[in-house]
Amino acid sequence: MKPTIKKTFLILFLILISCEEEIVLYQAEDFVYVGDFTSGLEGPAVDLEGNLFFVNPYHNGSVGKVDNKGNFELFIDNLPEGSTANGIRFAADQSMYLADYTGHNVLKVNIQTKEVKVYAHDSLLNQPNDLAICCNGRMFASDPNWRESTGQLWKVENGRFHLLAKDMGTTNGVEVSPDASTLYVNESTQRNVWAFDLDKQGNISNKRLFHKFQDFGMDGMRCDVLGNLYITRYGKGTIAKLSPEGELLLEIQMKGKKPSNIAFGGKDGRSAYVTLQDRGYIETFKVENPGRSFKQ
Repeated sequence: MKPTIKKTFLILFLILISCEEEIVLYQAEDFVYVGDFTSGLEGPAVDLEGNLFFVNPYHNGSVGKVDNKGNFELFIDNLPEGSTANGIRFAADQSMYLADYTGHNVLKVNIQTKEVKVYAHDSLLNQPNDLAICCNGRMFASDPNWRESTGQLWKVENGRFHLLAKDMGTTNGVEVSPDASTLYVNESTQRNVWAFDLDKQGNISNKRLFHKFQDFGMDGMRCDVLGNLYITRYGKGTIAKLSPEGELLLEIQMKGKKPSNIAFGGKDGRSAYVTLQDRGYIETFKVENPGRSFKQ
């Protein structure tokens, strides 16, 4: 090969590499249009194949899916009577778990057959609202009482709810740190984010204030692999990124004002997907590090 041809190929290669590396971080854009019914849009979660699931795209009680090629479909038209989902989490075996806030259940869904079963039920719950899951399949559920601005926190294990904390504010977003040593829960009305020590049996201790916001509410949240916590700021239209020490690192501006929850996915786990309750799109932005549950 002549030197000039080699040089041309080298220049083209370097151009391609530079184009691939020029990824704009933390800039929100529309990912997919999912319909005009958005007041209940919530619960994004990504399975191992890269499919994005979320709840209430067309009406309450429905579950939507966007496959790894960006195609949107209605995955479940109607959950069992009396059930409306909010948060979604996937277990290591790819079972889908839904926080059923009207039925006081955690529902278990086989994503191959779409069979829906009650995994856990307790009439003492207010809802539940959102879920977090550990690598061993143990879950944690937030449980707000919006009318009284109070809330509870539950452990969900072996098909049963176990009360961990009561007399809290309006518990909403809940998440586990990458090393499974810390449990985070936020209180939307009180604008607090609390951290608890988490032991190997799923018990909590050492409650401490992790961060307090001065305005607007909060909703769902997720950790990345380094332990940074991403929190949806409902009403403000941003996603707050907190360090593992609770320091506010930045806020990502969304197009809509009512982000309800967030999940990580994409080929490298560095695509954030955000449900919003004031427009018909799921939005997305790129981050530096994959989400905590990307390879679970």
